[in-house]
Amino acid sequence: MKSLKFGKEDQAAEMFGMISSENEHVDFTAPLTAAGNVENWLGDVERMMRKTLYDITKTSMEAYPADPDAQINRKDWLFKYAAQPVLTVDQVFWAANVERAILEMNQDPEALARLLTFVRKQIDAMVELVRTDLTKLQRRMLGALVVLDVHGRDVVAALVKKQVSALEDFEWTRQLRYYWEEDVDNCVVRQTNTRFVFGYEYIGNQPRLVITPLTDKCYMTLTGALHLKFGGAPAGPAGTGKTETTKDLAKALAVQCVVFNCSDGLNFQMMGRFFSGLAQAGAWACFDEFNRINIEVLSVIAQQILVI
Repeated sequence: MKSLKFGKEDQAAEMFGMISSENEHVDFTAPLTAAGNVENWLGDVERMMRKTLYDITKTSMEAYPADPDAQINRKDWLFKYAAQPVLTVDQVFWAANVERAILEMNQDPEALARLLTFVRKQIDAMVELVRTDLTKLQRRMLGALVVLDVHGRDVVAALVKKQVSALEDFEWTRQLRYYWEEDVDNCVVRQTNTRFVFGYEYIGNQPRLVITPLTDKCYMTLTGALHLKFGGAPAGPAGTGKTETTKDLAKALAVQCVVFNCSDGLNFQMMGRFFSGLAQAGAWACFDEFNRINIEVLSVIAQQILVI
């Protein structure tokens, strides 16, 4: 969230929406008043951000075209809502379609192959759409959508190749899958044996990482660690995408991710404040170049992490 949309004149203290750094405007479900202590009404803004994104996601789920032909050319639906809910709902329906096809495989061995054709048609329709006259925000959102859908197509192609016919098959459970669970009336993200409730942190209209087999392995490691209430420590040469992969997983789960580059000037008091803020915000953090911290400070930070 870069800024808030305030009212004019007599409504100057009213907040009506949020604006991202890409200049995407999202209207709040209900207006808020900036009155009283700043920490209180900023807390209200945070809660309203989550509620608004939840409401838009639910509305766009219900408005998703039911007809298969309309699902291929979904131009009207795509540009009606904010980018983040559109990407989420797209993934929910993709996972639902794949699961339906996998269950049908026992009676109809061609079910997944038909789904692959459908997914390809959907991508072709988006390629056509990209060539038309679009605004900067629409083009940006379509870019992220194409990245996710191309990965979806590759996953379905792999399932067809391996003739997967059970939902418990590892080839399917290892994917990052989105579901709308009726009993909690919320979006959840699953991978292997892990389950996370979608975070609804406003990310704006940001591009997404292309997902490679290595990205998948990193996601599996990190979601597995989070499930056991641990953190992750991706290690490797500079510039291979450790931070970017972690940030992209945070985007996928709609969790705030703070990136911080550590230096030898870091003391345990600063880290203590950092952890305090993270715990209050429920955010993730990437501490880059962690090994630069002085050894005597590192031992205290280890204690702080143990306490948390």
